[in-house]
Amino acid sequence: MTAAPAVAARTVAFETEPARYRHWRLAIDGAAATLALDVDEAAGLDEGYALKRNSYDLGVDIELADAVQRLRFEHPEVAVVVLTSAKDRIFSAGANIGMLARAGHAEKVNFCKFTNETRCAIEDASAGSGQVYVAAVNGTASGGGYELALACARILLADDGASAVSLPELPLLAVLPGTGGLTRLVDKRRVRRDRADVLCTTAEGVRGKRAVAWNLVDELAPPSRLAARAREAGAALAAERPAAGSGIALAPLAAERGLERLVYPHPEVALDARRGAATFRIAGPEGVGDPHADGAGWWPLALARALDDAVLHLRANRPELGIWVMTSRGDGAAIAAHDRRLLDGDWLTRETVLYWRRLLKRIDLSSRSLVALVEAGSCFAGLLFELVLAADRSFMHDGEPPPAVRLTGMNDGPLAACNGLSRLETRFLGDEAALASARARIGDDLDPPTAETLGLVTFAPDEIDWDDEVRLALEERASFSPDALTGMEANLRFAGPETLESKIFGRLAAWQNWIFQRPNAAGPEGALTLYGSGRRARYDGRRV
Repeated sequence: MTAAPAVAARTVAFETEPARYRHWRLAIDGAAATLALDVDEAAGLDEGYALKRNSYDLGVDIELADAVQRLRFEHPEVAVVVLTSAKDRIFSAGANIGMLARAGHAEKVNFCKFTNETRCAIEDASAGSGQVYVAAVNGTASGGGYELALACARILLADDGASAVSLPELPLLAVLPGTGGLTRLVDKRRVRRDRADVLCTTAEGVRGKRAVAWNLVDELAPPSRLAARAREAGAALAAERPAAGSGIALAPLAAERGLERLVYPHPEVALDARRGAATFRIAGPEGVGDPHADGAGWWPLALARALDDAVLHLRANRPELGIWVMTSRGDGAAIAAHDRRLLDGDWLTRETVLYWRRLLKRIDLSSRSLVALVEAGSCFAGLLFELVLAADRSFMHDGEPPPAVRLTGMNDGPLAACNGLSRLETRFLGDEAALASARARIGDDLDPPTAETLGLVTFAPDEIDWDDEVRLALEERASFSPDALTGMEANLRFAGPETLESKIFGRLAAWQNWIFQRPNAAGPEGALTLYGSGRRARYDGRRV
C-alpha cells in the first residue's frame, strides 16, 4: 500500500456564527429578514487575492450556509428572506477569479460542491420550510452572483439602467458557471435555449425590460422600492407556509478535531491515514427526549449537526481518507421511537427531517467510498439505516449474538436523494416485487440472512469469514484509482430519473471539473490563468 499523503497545512473550519461574520449582514424584522452581502476585501480564506466587487470564496459561502441554517432553526417566525447587497451598484461579481486561478483542482471542486449545496439549501428552505428567499439585485450580478439570485424563489432587478445579470464564464474564463447557473436557467426558470445561449456568451449580460422578457428575472423595481417590493413578493409566496413556533439556539458544537480522531457527543470518527479510511462510530440515543426541551441537544438534531461538520471537515481537510466506514452502537427500537416523533409534523421535527435529508445528500455527493458494517450491538434502524442504504457496499455479521436492522417510515419517502426517490426505491429500481417485499417488513427486526435475502445488505458473512471479507474489501478499495472510483460511484449512486439537483451535481459538475483542468482554461496561455493580465488567451481550437 502506498504511503498516505501529508495532511494539508491549512485547515478549513466550517463552524461559525453571526457575531463572527466578516462578509454578511443579517437583520431580522418580524417575519422578514435581510441577508446583505458586504464582502470584506481583505478577509479572504487564503492570502494572495482580494475579494473585490463582492466576489466570494469558500469563507464567504460558509457564512451564508450558516445564516441559512440559523434562520430555519433559530428564527422560524421569518417567512421572507431578502438576499441583497450592502454595496453600491454591485450585487456580486461571483466567485473570486484570483482565488480560482491559484487554487488546486481539489480546492476548486470542494468550493463548487459546497457552494452548490448551499444554493440547494436556499431552495429547500423556500420549498420545504416556506421560508421564501427573494433576490433584490441592486447592481451587477455576474457569474456566481447571478447564480446566487437564481437559487431564490423570485428575482427582482433594480430598474436603474445599469443593474444587469450575466453568466460571463465562457467568454471571459473559458469555464462554465460552476454553481448551477446553466441548469437553473433552462430547468427552473424555463429560459428559452437560444436566449440562454446568448446570455452565456455575452460578457456584459442583460438588463432592464429584456431581462424580464427573457425570464432572467421576475420583475423590475425602482431602486427606492426594491427592498420593500422584494418583501411584498416574498410574503405573497409564503402566505400558506407551514405553522412554526419559537426557535431554538444552535449552540457551538462540542467538538475535538485532531489528526487521528474527531470526537463529538454522539459520533466519533477514527482517522487512519495508513489505511486511507475514516471510521464513523455512531452512538444511538438513550431515550426519545423532547425536541423543544432538548433543543440543539436533541439526539437526531445533535447527531445531524455533528455528522455534517465531520463530513465537511473530511472533505476539505483530509482528502487522503478515501474510504468512510459507517458503524453504530445502540438500541434500534429507540431510533424507531425517534422516527415516530420525527414524522409527527411539528415544525422543529420537520426541520430536523429536512436537515437529515440535506445531510444524507451531502454524504451521497462526497467523493468517498462508503462502506457500512452491521455488527452485534449495532442500531442501524430507520434514520440510521439510511447510511446502510447510502453505502456502496454493506456487510452484516451473521454471528452470535446476531445484529438486527429495521426499516421504518423514515426509509420510505421523507429522505429523498438527489434523484427525487428514496434510497429504498433507488435500491430496487425497476424491481417492484423486491421493493414491495422490503416495504412489507417495515417495522420488523431483520436478522442477517433475512436482510441479505431481501437485498437490504450486500453480504452477510458468518463468524469464520467476517474479518477476512471486510479486510479484503477495504484493502481492495484502497488499491484502486481514486479518480476512477469517484467516477464509478457517482454514476452508480443516482439511478432513476434526472432532476435539477442530479444534473447540477452529476452532469454539470463533471463537465466543469474536466474543463477546470483543460489547458484552454488552466494552462499557461489559458483564460483563467491570464484573466486580468491584459493578455488574450490562446485556445487549442480542436473539439474533444
